[in-house]
Amino acid sequence: MTEFERQDAVDRVAALVETVASEPMPVPVREVWVYGDVALGLDPVERLDVYVTKDMLFGRDSDREREFRESHGIKGVGETVDADWAAEYDEYLRANANGHAAPEKCLAAHLVDDDEPIHLEVCNASFEDNVRQRLEGAMARENYEQILDPRGVCLWAQDQRSDEAFRKLRESEFAFPPLSGALEMLGLDPEEATEAAEAVKEYRAEAEGATVRGDVV
Repeated sequence: MTEFERQDAVDRVAALVETVASEPMPVPVREVWVYGDVALGLDPVERLDVYVTKDMLFGRDSDREREFRESHGIKGVGETVDADWAAEYDEYLRANANGHAAPEKCLAAHLVDDDEPIHLEVCNASFEDNVRQRLEGAMARENYEQILDPRGVCLWAQDQRSDEAFRKLRESEFAFPPLSGALEMLGLDPEEATEAAEAVKEYRAEAEGATVRGDVV
């Protein structure tokens, strides 16, 4: 799959939200947002961009860490991802390069198929807060491709699905400026905003299949 028809994209994110709402997750999920193409009303949707705000576990089941280290060769289960979830959904258990359970990779494995054109952003900060954090970091390092598109829509928060947000999403009722304009509204000058928007566009165009990025701020 290389893209979604618009209604298929909205259906897909609705299914993702339903999974978050109805099934155990590797970490507690506070919010689900979409941003980029699907929020803008584009058809087709080349990539479905989803932002998940998660809570951190802080080692609440650390006594089970050894159990999973011995059975699955993955460290940190019960510390960074929920041990009960890992026992029930061990096929979605994923580790980072250091062999520790990676919450963002576990969420992606549970929520997204490898061949789907979906990008999942996972962070402990809210979408709007992380937009600014990422923008500041990207500008400081002149690494514009790491900018998080600020044109987002919250679909699920505090265990509640927003039916009105889904309705507007289906009917393409959200109005957003071009990315460069949105970045100008966040404080970039026009030349910087144009350059940054182009870098984000090029970075997204290179992505294939499911991708995930995890942040802690």
